[in-house]
Amino acid sequence: MRCRLFNRFKLPVLALMFQLTAVHGFAGDKDSSTNNAAGKTRLAKVVVKSASKSTVTLMAVYDSLHLSDLGLNQKVFRMALKGMEKLRRMGKLTNDRVLSIVDFSQPSIKKRLYVIDVENCVLLYNTLVAHGMKSGKDKALSFSNKPSSNKSSLGFYVTNQTYNGSNGYSLRLQGCEKGINDNAAKRAIVMHGADYVNADWITSQGYIGRSQGCPALPPELSKPVIDDIKDGTCLFIYHPSKLYISKSKLVK
Repeated sequence: MRCRLFNRFKLPVLALMFQLTAVHGFAGDKDSSTNNAAGKTRLAKVVVKSASKSTVTLMAVYDSLHLSDLGLNQKVFRMALKGMEKLRRMGKLTNDRVLSIVDFSQPSIKKRLYVIDVENCVLLYNTLVAHGMKSGKDKALSFSNKPSSNKSSLGFYVTNQTYNGSNGYSLRLQGCEKGINDNAAKRAIVMHGADYVNADWITSQGYIGRSQGCPALPPELSKPVIDDIKDGTCLFIYHPSKLYISKSKLVK
């Protein structure tokens, strides 16, 4: 069965427009970039017929939603599915319907966050997302699990509860890979909105603003994205780092 794609302007009940949000670093820290009005980089949400996992394999979701055309490599999607299944078997997920992928192999001008309802074959969001200021400028190249590194951490996370902090409505993240991202809570790595994640920054400087390690989102999308992925879903932050791939037990 193939997923059907709809535009919100034709079927407003079924679809909505969404933006890619950049994520700021630590919940209580200031970003090195100057704040600016949030740009509205839109991307149509696509909705498909509900289909059970018995009739549509999870890899069929990749083809049906044309994720390749949106820049997500099939290898990365397969890796995310493998890790999510391991987390599910370990009892760490309370919601295995939603899978979020941040693809840091792509530069920050690309909409490199993908939030997918794998059960119903729905691409919920495809938008911008920020990386840490010490991870790189336009591309994320260096990663760390150390406090105060101002770098992004790769690997698999489980989303936790929401809260209102200095960066507004935010989502706590639990790093699931020892030595790779298990200091996420200590580092206050959370998902939240940041006004430096928008198209205006790309136009003015060639890349979006950077965080202190958090996967920050566009402000206007942060709440809907957070509400759709909170409370026990899988988040995978990817980069073709040989060090990560050699250390991670969840991608093997």
